[in-house]
Amino acid sequence: MLNPVSVPPEPAEGPDQVATGTAAVAVSVTGRASRTLRTLLKDPLLVVGLVIVAISLLLVILGPWMAPYDPQLPTPEVSQAPPSPSSIPSLILETVQGQHPHPVHWFGTDTTGLDVFSRVMVAPRVDVVVGLAATVLSFVVGTLLGLLAGYFGTRGAESIIRISDVFQSFPIFILAMILVVFTGRNVVDIVLTLGCLYTPIYLRLTCSQVVSQVGRTYVEAARAVGNREIVIALRHVLPNSLTPALIQASVTIGWAILFTAGLTFLGAGVRPPTPEWGGMIAGSTNYLVLGEWWPSVFPGLAISVTVFGYAIIGNVLEARYRR
Repeated sequence: MLNPVSVPPEPAEGPDQVATGTAAVAVSVTGRASRTLRTLLKDPLLVVGLVIVAISLLLVILGPWMAPYDPQLPTPEVSQAPPSPSSIPSLILETVQGQHPHPVHWFGTDTTGLDVFSRVMVAPRVDVVVGLAATVLSFVVGTLLGLLAGYFGTRGAESIIRISDVFQSFPIFILAMILVVFTGRNVVDIVLTLGCLYTPIYLRLTCSQVVSQVGRTYVEAARAVGNREIVIALRHVLPNSLTPALIQASVTIGWAILFTAGLTFLGAGVRPPTPEWGGMIAGSTNYLVLGEWWPSVFPGLAISVTVFGYAIIGNVLEARYRR
């Protein structure tokens, strides 16, 4: 008859073993994150997008100090010029002051003698800041409302979704113009307006993700060990539902930048002489037929490149998420 094999008892885990296990998990998570980052950085399009975004953020912080001239004052050679005769039409006087791009003024000067390069460098403090702030506002409010609607499913949450559907049935740009006219044309009002209009996007994204997560095993396990519903929703369900919203945020920043420039171009945005890309284009379009292309072309290129950079990041991350 075979004797039973005696198995020695496993030693109890002490604080050192628990700490070691926690450290191992942390190292594993860090290693996974670094591998994912290295994989993403192998995509040349993503690198281009990150470089563009980094430059735009650098200009937000250091633009006024990097600009060679004051963006709101005429350049010295214009401000010290003698007054022109009153008999000359004002339109001709303004076009005489605009200088072609040259080594002193890289992007030339506009019809009022302002250095275009300096204004293009300082303008991200309005366009990019509005885009970032409006996206953060809509992201935070939309994800919390989406979590409320998707996890708890109350009657009030259903009403919120229906209201968001009404907002999404109208063109965002038209609604933004109407709201800005009634609220105001300063930066804060534009941020609040765009933030409110983008909130339904994140509400729907988060709500659909939360609904798909509620029945998962980890939610039932968290509920079984006695966690409160609000804790489960915020600590477990929300982090697992944020990926589509985070990808959308990159695209929304580009949209908000474009809409900010568009509002100012149509006269509903920030007031001149504040440097802003859309306002620079609006103030110089009348002189395109006279050959002064540089005051409008360079701000237009700045808008295009910046929006392109944020869109690239969103597209690359979305493609990776769908794999």
